[in-house]
Parts: sequence; C-alpha cells; structure tokens
Amino acid sequence: AGSVYYLNFKPESDEAWQALAETYTKQTGVPVTVVTAASGTYDQTLTSEMDKSEAPTMFQVGNPGAVATWGEYCLDLTGTDVYNEMTTHAFDQVGDDGFTYSIGYCYECYGIIVNKALLEQAGHSIDEIKDFESLKAVADDIHARAGELGFDAFSSAGLDSSSSWRFSGHLANMPLYYEFRDDGITAQPETIKGTYLDNFKMIWDLYTTDSATTGADLLTSTGDASEAEFGEGKAVFFQNGSWEYASLIGEKFNMDPANLQMIPIYCGVEGETDAGLCSGTENCWAVNCEADEEDIQATLDFMKWVVTSDEGTTMLAEEFGPCPFKSAKTPENVFFADATNLTNEGKYVVTWAFNFTPAVDDWRAGVVDALGQYTAGTGDWDAVVSAFVDGWATLYANEHA
Repeated sequence: AGSVYYLNFKPESDEAWQALAETYTKQTGVPVTVVTAASGTYDQTLTSEMDKSEAPTMFQVGNPGAVATWGEYCLDLTGTDVYNEMTTHAFDQVGDDGFTYSIGYCYECYGIIVNKALLEQAGHSIDEIKDFESLKAVADDIHARAGELGFDAFSSAGLDSSSSWRFSGHLANMPLYYEFRDDGITAQPETIKGTYLDNFKMIWDLYTTDSATTGADLLTSTGDASEAEFGEGKAVFFQNGSWEYASLIGEKFNMDPANLQMIPIYCGVEGETDAGLCSGTENCWAVNCEADEEDIQATLDFMKWVVTSDEGTTMLAEEFGPCPFKSAKTPENVFFADATNLTNEGKYVVTWAFNFTPAVDDWRAGVVDALGQYTAGTGDWDAVVSAFVDGWATLYANEHA
C-alpha cells in the first residue's frame, strides 16, 4: 500500500534516481515517482508542488532557513528505520527539542579541481600551491602563456543560473566561514559584517582575469560550458565539488582519475596554508508529515531500502560519495581521498557556513546581480558588499518578522 513521490534537487543525479525508482517498483510493486527541479529553482518548485493534492512525500530540508520554512511539514525522523541505519547524525537538521526535521544522507566537499597533467605541462606542480599568493603566481603564469600552451588557467566563472550557485553559494562560503569562525557564530545571525569580503574579491578577480572568458561574457556563461572547458583540457583549474567526479571520468570526458586532485580555495586569509577542503552537506531528506499514512510508511520503507540494498548503496556511493549509513559502500571518488588526506595532515575543515543564509535563493540572487554588474564593468564592488551585508539583514528581518 502507498506510494512515494521524491522531489530531488540535484539535476546531475536525476538519471540515477529514475533508474533506482524503477528498480524498487519492479521489486516491490510500490510506485515511486522522482521529479527533479531545474538547477536553482528548488525552493520555487517545492512551494508549487506542496500546494498540490499529490504533494511530495520525500523532499530536501538542508539548512536552518529551510527548517524555518518547511519544518511544519516535516515528520520527526528520530528513531525511524532509516534513522537507525545512520552512523552519524552530525549532518542532520535537529531542533532544540531533539526533533529531527531531516537527515543528512551524504556529505560533499568542494574546492578547486586541478588537472595535474596540464599543470605539469605548464611547468608547475601541485606542491607549489600553498596559499592565495602561490595560486595566483601559477595561474598568472599559465594565463600569460595560454596562447602557446593551448589552455588557460581557470575555466569560466559563469554567472548563468546553471553556474552562479558555485559563487553565490560555495565561493561566498569563504568570507562567511572565516567571519563566523572569528566571531564564534554557531547559529544563523541576524546580521553579518563582511569582514572578509576583500578576500572574496581577490579570488573572484583571479577567477575572472586568468580565464579565456572574462567580463560581460560571463553573465551568460553556463555551468556546462565551464565543465566542458575543464573536461576537454582547455583549463587547469575548475572550482567545483566532489559531485563532479563521475561526470569527469565518465564517457563524456574520460579523464584519468590519476590526473585529478582537489585543492582548497585560497583567498588570502592569514593561516590558510593550514586549510582543508570545504565539507558539509545540504543533502538532507525530509518526509512530509501531511501525506497519507500509507504514503509516509511507503516512503520510510523506500528510504531504508535505498540505504541498505545493494542497488541503493551502489548508487549512493557512485553519485554522492561517502554516506553515513551502516551499509554504505566506499566510494572510488578521489576527491574524497583528497579531503581525508588533508584532514589527516591536520588541516582544518572549512565547514559550510552558507547553510545559515536567510531566504537563500533571494540572497544569492542579489549577490549574483551585483557580482554580474561588477564583472561586466557596469557596477562597483560596494554593491557586492551591500548585497552580502545589507541583503542578509533585510532577508533575515523579513523571515523573522
């Protein structure tokens, strides 16, 4: 009895989820529907779908802002079968009363992906890069010789919606992380100061200078274009995350894993030679408590099957890397090995401070708009600072009015 409707927010995993859903239905007879929101539209899609009579039974609630918006729709997952299969609850969204709104089903890492073969072809090595100064020196040299080398330093830092999340979310984490670390912030703050926005500017300027695509052209440059530049050997550096591994080594690009390594995002902060990769998750499953009882149970049964079956754990390992479940398979993804190696060397983990962002889509849209004007030469950096700082305060106030 019952059925499952999963609203997935990661377009790159859609094909894998569709196949897994089909397998489960064949094995059990339980209908499983997977709908995947287009990149950058998850909040709007969830809002629309939750208003329908056949609403999602399983969805994403990955940060405190999402809990504030969708918490009343969340079943307390504490003590459920899938919850009891977990090896850690460090990534869960949990209330002060112990109510588990959602469970973190995997964690990810991101940084700057390096094509080591191209780097060495340019006369450099990973060992040279220890901080922003050394990263810039290497990138500047490659960019200056791009014509003779046949490749550039950075793939395009596109601000199209398919790519801009890498910067309004992941790169923006750098100034947020260091400010929150300094100020001891462990919960969503009402305001931010923008203490490290000069550092954000330094790395952004490097991305958009030492690249074949610059200026206004970046406003319409896509995520696929940036990925292709790196995958086809046209750029040495590519800011992205562990989720890119399967695509880079797959049939599309067929890159050699031995030539891939992920290094930290350096932005000129004191002591950053001791930094590791950015690790955390917004991949958290929630179950719709307003769904019919049989659909809730069907969803919980499906979730348990995903994290315990050979089919489910294989897919999770291949698509999402390390997953905090007792039956999880060890991923082959070299980027996770990079994260582990840096941690084992005593490097600090750059945690995901962007999880505290209020009205995340609106805040990021404001940052992208200001960043786009600055990059195109039609706006100044002060507008980017205002989008960060003033935008945060305004959206926080609106959410807590």
